[in-house]
Amino acid sequence: MTMISSLDPPTSKTPQTAWIQAKHLKQPASSTPLLALTPTAEGLWQKRDSSGNPEAEFRILNCDGLYQGKIVKIFPRPGENPSTFRCTECEGEQKNAPVIGLTFIKGMHRDGLDYRDGTILDPRNGSVYDAVMELSPDGQTLSVRGYLGIPLLGQTELLHRASDASAQSNHAQSCSA
Repeated sequence: MTMISSLDPPTSKTPQTAWIQAKHLKQPASSTPLLALTPTAEGLWQKRDSSGNPEAEFRILNCDGLYQGKIVKIFPRPGENPSTFRCTECEGEQKNAPVIGLTFIKGMHRDGLDYRDGTILDPRNGSVYDAVMELSPDGQTLSVRGYLGIPLLGQTELLHRASDASAQSNHAQSCSA
């Protein structure tokens, strides 16, 4: 077994090579393995109530480097029919749009496990807020925070990764303009 000293010059056969390239050249020798290991927010997410029962499902999509989220499914209370829910207070092309399939998260820029510079729409009242998201290191929990002005003045919703088998609509799997 050959011992490698920190004083030995790196060669393509030493494990130090990638580290030295990344440190001194300010770029990774190959970012593909690192990106492959970093989870992404892409996929199906579920919001649960305080009892752990599902309230809604959302699909997060990567749309040419910007992330957006769509409402895929609403788990209704007795007597409710989610197919009749409309965004009556929304503006523009989303005015009176069905809530199912509505793009409510827009413009998120990914930075590792963090997503920033986006907006989130509250379809109940049409309000649009600045937003950030943070993905847990295991990729199973997504924290979504909508705020006014600064993130300190906002509200956070915790989403849990859901099985993609429960997705209903192919429309919710395509990016919006």
